[in-house]
Amino acid sequence: MRGLMEPTLGRILIVDDDVDVLQAARLLLRRHAEHVRTIKRPEEIPELLSEETFDLVLLDMNFTRDVSSGREGFFWLERILDIDPSAVVVMITAFGGVETAVQAIKAGATDFVLKPWQNEKLVATLSSAQKLRVARSEAEALRHRSRTLSSDLSQPYREFVGQSEPMNRVFEQIEKVARTDANVLILGENGTGKELVARALHRQSGRAENVFVSVDMGAVSETLFESELFGHRRGAFTDAREDRVGRFEVASGGTLFLDEIGNLSSPLQAKLLTVLQQRHIVRLGENRPIPIDVRLICATNRPIRGMVAAGTFRQDLLYRINTVEIHLPPLRERLEDIGPLAEHFLGLFRRKYNRNVVGISREALDRLHLYHWPGNVRELEHMVERAVIMTDSNQLQAGDFFFASGHDDRASTAGAMPLDSFNLEDVEKTVIRKAIDRHGGNISKAASELGLTRASLYRRMEKYGI
Repeated sequence: MRGLMEPTLGRILIVDDDVDVLQAARLLLRRHAEHVRTIKRPEEIPELLSEETFDLVLLDMNFTRDVSSGREGFFWLERILDIDPSAVVVMITAFGGVETAVQAIKAGATDFVLKPWQNEKLVATLSSAQKLRVARSEAEALRHRSRTLSSDLSQPYREFVGQSEPMNRVFEQIEKVARTDANVLILGENGTGKELVARALHRQSGRAENVFVSVDMGAVSETLFESELFGHRRGAFTDAREDRVGRFEVASGGTLFLDEIGNLSSPLQAKLLTVLQQRHIVRLGENRPIPIDVRLICATNRPIRGMVAAGTFRQDLLYRINTVEIHLPPLRERLEDIGPLAEHFLGLFRRKYNRNVVGISREALDRLHLYHWPGNVRELEHMVERAVIMTDSNQLQAGDFFFASGHDDRASTAGAMPLDSFNLEDVEKTVIRKAIDRHGGNISKAASELGLTRASLYRRMEKYGI
């Protein structure tokens, strides 16, 4: 009964010009293997290996043109290893000896079997060869995982800087969620630090000793999606010149961060959902499922619920990825963090560029607080870096900060307006903007501070395009 004996040998290719040998091997091994393919002509090997993946190859050493020397067998062994360097090949022959066996092993064969074989011994030999195949695959995945981990550790990790109420709420969520294996969806505008949240979740989790793998889904093309995430075998497509371990496999045991997941097309969403449901991947060019164990963290700057309502993002996929949601506030809603963040970046870039810049002037900080920050924390970081490089003073001044022009919105106007402007409309617009920012977009609190009703504040906001 099949349920009592699950196949353990995977997919086997048998190459021999003797029909009786092929028949006997097929009858024996089909009880132990997932699939058995037999061919008489070794000339079919290259085309067959380009179309199918085999875990084991059982290869005769002597064909009709060469009945005893083994030269043909060595030739086809070399061809197989050229096509698939990780192939596991067991040689078989009726004309064997110790010297021939040693030659075969040196040439790249995994083992050597004499005809006529003993059934138990043949199955045991192939079982050992199969274990070697699995070990090689695991070692390759481990090498990829090690390289990824080394790359991750070589990047300077910058802890969060923030003391505002919105950021304190984020810190509390991270502490609650990190030690679970719950899938997390991080929402926030570009530049708010979504990957920093993902790394913080990983480093405070039970998977912290394992790898953190980050994938920018916005940079992965439709054609390379499966290869990038699931991996491929050599020859699986035109440019697949070597085996590749996919990001899911590399991240197994650790954390996989899929950034900009809202950019996925509907077909790619379906493929991702299938993997999350089945918890295994299949490399391109293979049929064997590979179990994966990842903690999934996703992020997007897009209105993902609106996308679900519009039918451009699958609701069932959203349910899979957002066991917990963390919303990152934009910088304009955490104005009290601007000073500490600017000082933090100043320290980083002062050391990086060896500049004697010891602080930021009050006027410069005031101007930073008036800006709308469309690029959020990332924009502030770049702005401080440029200021440290370009300043002629040992303290950053307002004139050292370059505010991007061309923003046709309230932010650019507020940021560019001199603090001593006497244009009443400009002053009123700036004060309203600052009050709204100070209260994190809470119109009732902003109106109360300004001495206005909510209706009056809304009228002025409409007037000034706020």
